[in-house]
Amino acid sequence: MGIQKVAFIPAVLTIIVTSITSASAQQVKLYNPIPLTTGNQVSDSLSDKDIPTGQGGFARDYLVQLRKGDNLAIDLSSDSFDSIITLLSPNGSTVAENDDGPDGSSNSLLFTRITKTGTYIVRVRSFGETGGGTYKLRVTRLKPVK
Repeated sequence: MGIQKVAFIPAVLTIIVTSITSASAQQVKLYNPIPLTTGNQVSDSLSDKDIPTGQGGFARDYLVQLRKGDNLAIDLSSDSFDSIITLLSPNGSTVAENDDGPDGSSNSLLFTRITKTGTYIVRVRSFGETGGGTYKLRVTRLKPVK
């Protein structure tokens, strides 16, 4: 019997270690922001597979490399949901946010100047429980008028 117990314990430990490793690997894959290049328009879709906001809606994040002094326009439009656009700094704080654009629509448009070089997050989300659907996102570096 002593041999059976010794043979059984390592199998249980292997299962526990495998379970912990699998759980850790799944956690890493849960949050995976999409790399974004400034100047390009992205057509995408927001769904219940994205990040829950805790307010009934969902969010999707994009990574963008920005430099100190960059002047940005971030434009988010959707016919499917009331959009909100948020720019998060490398430390996670909110740099700028916009709910409704200046045209009175539920699309979002924000302008901001970057004060520190780094990797920022552009967060696309729906307002409240307005759900999801297709959208277009564009991050543009503005050039000064000469």
